[in-house]
Amino acid sequence: MLNLTPRYTSTRIDELPAALQPLAAQSLTLARLYAARGIMQPDELETQLAGLLPAEKLKGIIEAVDLLDIAIDDGQRILIVGDFDCDGATSTALMMRALTAMGAKVDFLVPDRFKYGYGLTPEIVELGIKTYQPQMIVTVDNGISSHEGVARAQADGITVIITDHHLTTKETPPAEAVVNPNQLDCTFASKALVGVGVAFYVLGRLAKLRRDAGKSTVQVSQYLDLVALGTIADVGVLDKNNRILVHHGLAAIRQGRGSLGILALLEQAGRDPKKLQAQDFGFVLGPRINAAGRMDNMRIGIECLLADDWATAQRLAQELEQLNRTRRQVEGEMRTQADNIVQALAATNISIEADVEEIDGIIVQHRLEKKSTNTRSIVLYQDDWHQGVIGIVAGRLKESHYLPSIVFAPANTERTGDEDAIKGSARSIAGVHIRDAIEQVAESHPDLISHFGGHAMAAGLTLKRGNFDAFVTAFNAVLAQMKDEVFAEQKFTDGALQASDFSLGFAEHLAESSIWGHGFAPPVFDGVFEVLSFKVLKDKHLKLSLRYPDVQYPIEAIQFNFDSSAWDYRAEKIHILFELDINEWNGKQSLQLMIKDLALVKETVEAN
Repeated sequence: MLNLTPRYTSTRIDELPAALQPLAAQSLTLARLYAARGIMQPDELETQLAGLLPAEKLKGIIEAVDLLDIAIDDGQRILIVGDFDCDGATSTALMMRALTAMGAKVDFLVPDRFKYGYGLTPEIVELGIKTYQPQMIVTVDNGISSHEGVARAQADGITVIITDHHLTTKETPPAEAVVNPNQLDCTFASKALVGVGVAFYVLGRLAKLRRDAGKSTVQVSQYLDLVALGTIADVGVLDKNNRILVHHGLAAIRQGRGSLGILALLEQAGRDPKKLQAQDFGFVLGPRINAAGRMDNMRIGIECLLADDWATAQRLAQELEQLNRTRRQVEGEMRTQADNIVQALAATNISIEADVEEIDGIIVQHRLEKKSTNTRSIVLYQDDWHQGVIGIVAGRLKESHYLPSIVFAPANTERTGDEDAIKGSARSIAGVHIRDAIEQVAESHPDLISHFGGHAMAAGLTLKRGNFDAFVTAFNAVLAQMKDEVFAEQKFTDGALQASDFSLGFAEHLAESSIWGHGFAPPVFDGVFEVLSFKVLKDKHLKLSLRYPDVQYPIEAIQFNFDSSAWDYRAEKIHILFELDINEWNGKQSLQLMIKDLALVKETVEAN
């Protein structure tokens, strides 16, 4: 049997929160799902825009809006400085669209990650001055740590407004206005807004101010498709506030009201906008936008989102599709190399001290720290790895090994000496706040890390190549202080389904009943099924026909990338962890279980 952790243990209606009991009378399964995710009142599931948290609680928003209002009226040249990921791209596009509609003179600049790195650096400010001669700079999805960049801009008399969402424990830069729910002393109730969410709040408040004053304005909610895309792609926690934003953005695209760039990207991916799901923002649209920043320059992605004619949108979407294919190829090569390195190191079952080794003909720098058989992290570097995809590879390693993972690449592949910079991208597991862990290293070893920043689950950092080994030792010293159970992966289940839940109608209702994702986990169930038949597709996908008690028809199930050698063709019963899915084939829909994990059930025979 599988070793699973129940999200919610109550099975009776009268054990549920009182406010959910009327819902339980209609669907006990749905009521239990909501209770397991902390929902205590039905109004927590409401999706009206009126339910959004009030903007005035965001520290600095009044100052930012007043400055933007004056800048528009006075015809000041405004420059948006964004980030090179999907959140940064959607934030920039949102600012450009809304401010332009309000009559602003506005341009945008996105740092090339391969030349300038991240944030409002002095170099980016100088490039902005040279190219656009701005009187105001507005950052989106960055800036909360950009003290030097702010000082450089102000030295030329430029007003700076920072809009960001990244964590910081340091003093806020002395910009003319700073809006960030995670800055010190901000009382905004949700800390889960991503960069495009912060930009939406600023622009919404600005639009209202100008509307009340009878000035040129715009309905900012018409751009919620951009907000939804950036929120999901940046793995924003789906609290009530974010679920409302994503709900309306998703609805806009399904109704054909999304930006032409998003519709063109969906066309490239072969997806019907009317059937778009929230997870498609992260798995379909996000990677195509991100490919611009990873492989070339994010300007292509932003211009796609800003396209106002179908031909331009299609052309740019095709460029992004090609960049994404290139990204997948590079990522695949790096991931294969990384997996080979990890497997080779794990096979030794000892602590690795050498920082350079040849494995399968590849010269690599690495550390896979071990204490007897307990691995605490994966940290890898190679001179020819591509900076644009290290975050994806780190994420894949984290998923496959359930360990905090950091993948480094040279900042410049032509400069790989000990004094040259390498950039790392970190991904973490529940219970390990990766940014804070890196900060502990920085505080105890001030000379090791040049720059760092990020969140609980993802972070970035820069250090000298020669400091790699010392960094890993210090990083693992921080992890060594944590309890062993933090590194033991828990697989959660929402329990068993009722027989009546195995239907197309319930699967559709489940998909539409809420915005599921990070922080509002998609429903996953488990149960013991009888195996009616099986087959292995393309030598790697396990296709099953199953029977469940009191269900009068066979239930189809599939597990992708299944290790076929682990299957016993004699299996009669299996315990599976699964998600409900709707399979479409030749215009017909059928219920399908997407298997996340399985175990064979061995029958026990009682002795006489």
